[in-house]
Amino acid sequence: MDQREIVLCAASAYEKKFYLNQEFQGLPQGIKDELKIMCVLFTEDVGGVVELIYEEDGELKFRTFADEGDYLYDEIGSILKVKELQREKTELLESLQMFYRVFMED
Repeated sequence: MDQREIVLCAASAYEKKFYLNQEFQGLPQGIKDELKIMCVLFTEDVGGVVELIYEEDGELKFRTFADEGDYLYDEIGSILKVKELQREKTELLESLQMFYRVFMED
């Protein structure tokens, strides 16, 4: 993982948990709820782990992966689900990028 990557949030189908980085607790509750729902439903649909990560330039990216030997993980489904979320949640994702660039960058 690059030193400049910052995880916004993540969800795991294995642990049945959602994680929101403490640095982003100041986000409005509605946004935090939407992130949780989006990530948890993602892992319920395709399995594995999903992370939303800010890259060094402030771009918000999805990263998905599965444990080795997890034959239930739907790799193709994860790619399609990411594209679907990028299309359906464009406004949310762009707002989160703007928030990061305004409030979080050095």
